[in-house]
Amino acid sequence: MNILVTGGAGYIGSHTVVELIKAGHHPIIVDDLSNARRDVRDRIGDITGWIPALYEIDCADKRELQQVFHDHKIDAVIHFAGFKAVGESVREPLKYYRNNLDSTLTLLEVMEQHGCKKLVFSSSATVYGPNNPHPYQEDMPAIQSSSPYGWTKVMIERILTDYCAPHPDFCAILLRYFSPIGAHESGLLGDDPNGIPNNLMPYIGRVAAGKLEKLTIFGGDYDTPDGTCQRDYLHVVDLAVGHLKALEYAAEHTGAEPINLGTGNGVSVLELVNAFQKVNNIELPYVIGPRRDGDLPAFWADAAKAKALLGWEATHTVEDMCRSSWLFASKGL
Repeated sequence: MNILVTGGAGYIGSHTVVELIKAGHHPIIVDDLSNARRDVRDRIGDITGWIPALYEIDCADKRELQQVFHDHKIDAVIHFAGFKAVGESVREPLKYYRNNLDSTLTLLEVMEQHGCKKLVFSSSATVYGPNNPHPYQEDMPAIQSSSPYGWTKVMIERILTDYCAPHPDFCAILLRYFSPIGAHESGLLGDDPNGIPNNLMPYIGRVAAGKLEKLTIFGGDYDTPDGTCQRDYLHVVDLAVGHLKALEYAAEHTGAEPINLGTGNGVSVLELVNAFQKVNNIELPYVIGPRRDGDLPAFWADAAKAKALLGWEATHTVEDMCRSSWLFASKGL
């Protein structure tokens, strides 16, 4: 199938493109490269032997997006495009609402014009908000969040659910995933944001490589075993495979379906830092700083639904995630 991958040059998108190619699909990437690099396309080619088409456009640009659908018969869409930093969204909410909502609405309009009825959406565990107990389950209320970033995911899930109601032949899989880290086993793809990283593992990698002085852990006084936040860290390759499984499910089903992708285990920030130091034999300088706006103390997934519906479960360990992250960071690509 011809699969449009918005944000396909980004961290999760690029790994998913690799898995799509391996499965025999033909991904077409749309990415404005605001937080990605053009040479990712060549690295995908080095890994798979096939270089996908890349359109350097804004997903909210309707005319440009229509041209992509005109150039290729798109069978399904995986929608990653959007800003994704919780803390930044608290500081710049309008930026997040404008970008994340506009791009999705434009994409849906163009899909409708071209008869494309299958969508896998990159949602987030942030839709569960601060009041649901963990592990998070899909039947819990997902109508709250602790940040504008999370609210954009809540709103987009609502948009897609409402769109499915009068379009009974449309399918939207809402993948609520948790904290992706790690890198491709080749070391050619990984999390390499432009500027100072907002997420933990790429920051750790740059500190380990000597590009940043030290790591600041945001908050050491949470009600957790070691005082630092607990998250459900998930290897990005497992996550990419989950998108492939969701695409296969969408091909045979209709309606909006939320599905968690996670390991079901909570790991603290300090535990992750210590695991990185141990498996890579590297000492990381770090300090405990104040809490960061929008962060929750702890959450992790109940991933039973993903196993039941998609036949998917995570296979990589935290040590695998730390080892592959350093392999990528140490290459300095």
